[in-house]
Parts: sequence; C-alpha cells; structure tokens
Amino acid sequence: MKFDIFRRAEKTVPESKASASGPVIAWAGAGRVAWSPRDTVSLTRNGFTGNPVGFRAVKLIAEAAAALPLVCQDAARRYEAHPLLNLVARPNPAQGRAELFEALYGQLVLSGNGYLEAVGAGEDLPLELHVLRSDRMHLVPGRDGWPVAYEYAVGGRKHRFDMTVAAPPICHIKSFHPQDDHYGLSPMQAAATALDVHNAASRWSKALLDNAARPSGAIVYRGTDAGQSLSDEQYARLQDEMLAHHQGAANAGRPMLLEGGLDWKPMGFSPSDMEFQKTKEAAAREIATAFGVPPMLLGIPGDATYANYQEANRAFYRLTVLPLVAKVAGTVADFLSRHSGEAVNLAPDLDKVPALAAEREAQWNRVAAADFLTEDEKRALLGLPKRPEGA
Repeated sequence: MKFDIFRRAEKTVPESKASASGPVIAWAGAGRVAWSPRDTVSLTRNGFTGNPVGFRAVKLIAEAAAALPLVCQDAARRYEAHPLLNLVARPNPAQGRAELFEALYGQLVLSGNGYLEAVGAGEDLPLELHVLRSDRMHLVPGRDGWPVAYEYAVGGRKHRFDMTVAAPPICHIKSFHPQDDHYGLSPMQAAATALDVHNAASRWSKALLDNAARPSGAIVYRGTDAGQSLSDEQYARLQDEMLAHHQGAANAGRPMLLEGGLDWKPMGFSPSDMEFQKTKEAAAREIATAFGVPPMLLGIPGDATYANYQEANRAFYRLTVLPLVAKVAGTVADFLSRHSGEAVNLAPDLDKVPALAAEREAQWNRVAAADFLTEDEKRALLGLPKRPEGA
C-alpha cells in the first residue's frame, strides 16, 4: 500500500449526454464525395473501358478521323504518288494507315498527348512509324524548358529518346493545356466528373435490378403484447431467410411466407429515385459535350439541338473531326519533313468526306461562278496548288 503514491491517478471521465437522434443524424448524412483518380490510367479505365458513352465517343472520333483520306502537296503541286504517302499508307508491318492513325487519335483524345516514333533511317524518310502509349512516356526538359529527351518505361525498363539531334525520333502531338507547358489536356479530364456520375448511376441501376427491380421494404413485427420484440435467435433466423430466399434476381417474384405477427410493408420509389435516370442522361450529354460529339450521334435521348441526324453529323465533322485531323496531319508532315528535308504538307481531302458533300458542292459552284477571280485564286480558295506550267 505504501507504493500507491507512485501509481498514476485514474482520471474520471466527465459525464456526457447523448442525443437519441444522434445515430439517425449520422446515418442520414451524405458523407464525403468520392471521386475517381484523375491520372491517365484511371481515367482510361473508368471513362473508356468502363463507360459506354466515353467508349463510343472516343471510338467515333478516332475512327472517323482515321478514315479521312489525306493529300500530299506543296506550294507548287499536289502529288498523286510520293514516298511520304507510301510511308503513311504502310507505316509498319503490323499496321496500315487507318490503324496507325486510329491509335494516334485515340491516344490524343484519351490523354491529350500522342507520340509517334520514327524507326530506322531510309534514304529520305524513316523506315517505319509506330504509336507509343502516352501513359508510358515521360518528357525530360532541359535548362531552357524545351524537351531534350523522352523516356519510355516498360516493365521496369526505360528507353531514352534523344531530341537534340537534327532528325528527332519522337513526334509529340498535344492538345492545348493552359496550366502545363509540356503535356496536353484531354477531354477525358474535363468529363471526369460527369463520368463518375454516370458510372455511379449505372451501379445504382444494377443494384436495383439485383434487388428484383424494386426498392426495399420493411418487415413489421406486431407481437401480442405491447412493446414485445423479436428475440436474438428469431431476428438472426429472419435475416438468414431473407438473404437466402428473397434477394437477388433469381428470387424475383418469389412469395414470402410470414408468421408470428410479421407483416411486409413495401416502400415506393422516392422522388430522388425517380430522378436518377434523368441524372444519368444529363451526365451522358455532358460527356458527349466534352468530347465534341453531338449527343444525337450517341443515341442519347432527349436531345433536340439539331434538326436531324444529317445536320448533327455535319457539325461533328466540321467542328471536331476536321480540326483534329488538320492539326495532326500538319504536325506529322512537318515531323517527317525534318527527316527528308523536303517541305511538303499533309491535309485531309475535303472533297472525299461524305458528310461535307453538300457544302463542298455549293462552294465549288460559288467559286466557279466568280468570274472576277483568276484561276490560281480559285484553286487557292479550294485548297489546291497552282496549275503546273504547261498543263
């Protein structure tokens, strides 16, 4: 007992009052909003491979842009045959022109960055072209901020591409990013919030279908005595029976046998439940808007922005596909010109775009009827070089 003075005195916990509604308030709280990660790999998984609207939007842009025919020309002539056209037509043994550019456009739309590698050194141009994954590429800036190299990481190994040579091996195409000097901003980043909402609504719909496509109900126990409740054994047995025989799509419509004063009270849909489908459709339209695809082309209901499908298709090509193709084709042509030393340009052939056939026909008729223009001026308005001398 004499050593009790060395023992730490036990602190008396002060009394605290607990509110009876405290647990109810805690459960009713909305909680913290959980957003998916914003890195390229997570956005691609959640917004492309895991979301039908994002998947279709990216595929629609990449396939439409890759299908556009390209013309090769300089200030003097348009080439029917050219080594650059041959390289683009067969860039490597495993891919053709459409497959290569579909991968390049897809990487650019998904991540905001597209990387094209020039392999080998031919007489004038590289022997092959390959598209590299943007999530594996890392830019190495120099002292002045310009890239001096690119590092490509695969399986724990890195390959360094030197960009200080006269003919650099990497062509980096990036979209505009107002807050990054080296990497582009993808539409997937802008649509990330809408993608999370759309995916959450899809999971909610799936959970509702697993519950026999109806909301939960309540089992009410009415004992013979006032205040009487189920015993622990009865409560556990009731829960096991509900889980085993009355939940899931396989048990949809199965009759319920209640005994001992139990009664089933179904609960109807709340107004928030009824708004879930509208919320999902609104999120789908936001995703389509971020990618520049008219919602009508994606089959999203409730959109009447365009008078008809043909008008929406024309707007899609004019506002989304053509600017993207012009940017990528011009950058690739400039990249390859640094290897060959010949200044030529690649551009989409607008006369072979079915969606723009009516516009091009009207433009040709207007230019042809303008007798105050010379022939060279008319050709320039139509995107054609001057007529060769003697032709």
